Amino acid sequence: MRTKTLKKNKINVITLGCSKNVYDSEVLMGQLRASGKDVQHEAPAAEEGNIIVINTCGFIDNAKAESVNMILEYADKKERGLVDKVFVTGCLSERYKPDLEKEIPNVDQFFGTTELPLLLKALGADYKHELLGERLTTTPKNYAYLKIAEGCDRPCSFCAIPLMRGKHVSQSIEKLVKEAEGLARDGVKELILIAQDLTYYGLDLYKKRNLAELLEALAAIEGIEWIRLHYAFPTGFPMDVLDLMKREPKICNYLDIPLQHISDSVLKSMRRGTTQAKTTKLLKEFREAVPGMTIRTTLIVGYPGETEEDFQILKNWVEEMRFERLGCFAYSHEENTHAYLLEDDVPADVKQQRANEIMEIQSQISWELNQEKIGQTFRCIIDRKEGQHFVGRTEFDSPDVDNEVLIDASKYYLKTGEFAMIKITDATEFDLYGEVVING
Repeated sequence: MRTKTLKKNKINVITLGCSKNVYDSEVLMGQLRASGKDVQHEAPAAEEGNIIVINTCGFIDNAKAESVNMILEYADKKERGLVDKVFVTGCLSERYKPDLEKEIPNVDQFFGTTELPLLLKALGADYKHELLGERLTTTPKNYAYLKIAEGCDRPCSFCAIPLMRGKHVSQSIEKLVKEAEGLARDGVKELILIAQDLTYYGLDLYKKRNLAELLEALAAIEGIEWIRLHYAFPTGFPMDVLDLMKREPKICNYLDIPLQHISDSVLKSMRRGTTQAKTTKLLKEFREAVPGMTIRTTLIVGYPGETEEDFQILKNWVEEMRFERLGCFAYSHEENTHAYLLEDDVPADVKQQRANEIMEIQSQISWELNQEKIGQTFRCIIDRKEGQHFVGRTEFDSPDVDNEVLIDASKYYLKTGEFAMIKITDATEFDLYGEVVING
């Protein structure tokens, strides 16, 4: 029989998955800190504490496997007496709770995505309503995620998110402004707006798509200098957002809009509500409305029934559209989704080969677009110092997924969290190199 550790109670929160999970972990930690708990995020093994909370991802096979492996690792540590308690929350727990409880009984308790008060109670803390919007941020001090809505009402055939996150629920403009004001007071300069679907924002609360009004309210906050938009949907896009993006310098000329595919037959089976012609027209309108706008998208290859012809249509379209940023994923056959009724008929090696081909095309496009930046000067935010370089980003780049600007730290001193004017001197496919022109 194992013995309890002699460690003083310290809670270590481990986050897997997307930025929405990061946000949820930050809210959890803010609540725990307010209750006087000793809490940290992803502490090194020597300092990780005796109580573990794993915030899981259940989106696709790879993410699920990573989450399960992490749970098993800490269930084993508990068995060996290295930690005392293990709690699991997040999307995987929401989706597979009965199975997980049966297969990994050494976990103390599993919680779903909407059970924060219950999780806090299990950790000996009370849920404090007055802390609405307050978080213990885990990102560098200069940027933070702002989750403007939870859940999704879209019927996409391949997606399990509505099973894990429920229906779309917008947060009020008043609440979000208050939260953003608090972040600004803490030194945050860049807000990254996230939701399953930004374009749906406000339909439930205000009976209209209200993203532009929210953006105007956030842009008025002193101290906020950049506002970035993640995860838009291609149907029903509120075009007044583009007008605001063009005239309001705080709104980054950047949009993350996952398009998933472009073959009409695949789009129809995916239940995306659009066509190749409509999508191409929309992107043309984006670029006409905001010249120089950066568009990031993600694609899925190997969807059930995707033929070689469908894939060639996608390849040709990627070459034609020349996206500034693009990611590509192999299709994951998810239980209880509409597409799960279809035969997962594209072999795994073919899926991966197709993903590789798309990324090879994108790598060349990215290299060519980056070469055009050489000699240009950009206002950059400096995120961190890493090795011999300061690492920054332009307004056209989001953290973790896009280009970084590397500045030689032996030649220049820059303050992390501040802006600097950087002249680009060299470029690779996914990185830019620059020198300081003017700080500020």
